[in-house]
Amino acid sequence: MSRVQLAMKPIYQQLRDLLAERIAKGDWKPGAIIPNEGDLAREFGVSAGTMRKALSLLENEHLITRRQGRGTFINDPVAEGFADRFCSIRGANGKPMAGRVVASEITQASATATEAQRLQLTSGDAVWHIRRVRFDGDSALMYEEVSLPAVLFPALSESSTRIVLLAHQYGLLLGRAEEKLSIGAASEAAAEALQIPAGSPVIVLDRVLRTIDGRPVEWRLAQCRVATCYLAQIH
Repeated sequence: MSRVQLAMKPIYQQLRDLLAERIAKGDWKPGAIIPNEGDLAREFGVSAGTMRKALSLLENEHLITRRQGRGTFINDPVAEGFADRFCSIRGANGKPMAGRVVASEITQASATATEAQRLQLTSGDAVWHIRRVRFDGDSALMYEEVSLPAVLFPALSESSTRIVLLAHQYGLLLGRAEEKLSIGAASEAAAEALQIPAGSPVIVLDRVLRTIDGRPVEWRLAQCRVATCYLAQIH
């Protein structure tokens, strides 16, 4: 390939995008060892230092793992550890709480003005609505209302509402989450799901999850029982 042309983004970020595209398209499979830094630098006609910066971005985004003396490996996004990085629920001991999740309702509708704004859609675009409850043992822990752009996820089922699995299925590479935490009053739907009085104090999580190129793929509004968990910021 010829030298990457200078554009609005720095060269190393353009390289990150090109390498990420290979991963998304499946040119490099999970677990595969990719060419070394020097070979990639020669392929793209850039310095080793520039390629090193691009690979560092991919590593920070959990797309690759560099192992000293062994090479650079493509991470499996649905493997334990990598898939759990978007779980911000913690118990009193600070450890992630990965209880069962029950999707009570999956419907498709036109995006509201708020959904259009949060997901960068046009008002009226199709979105999936998912209502689900997370459990810790037999106790309901969190009530979630999730919105997904239908254009990115043409089909959903009760067994495939987890965003990590959906992104993998549709060739999307997840990047960072933008989160806001607050204390609010339980809605009627949340109160019924969590078996608490309506208006009870809850921890409210408002999160937009984006791909590595900045596209919003999920807006999640969750209400969690105050006495049973806390939410840690996702990095």
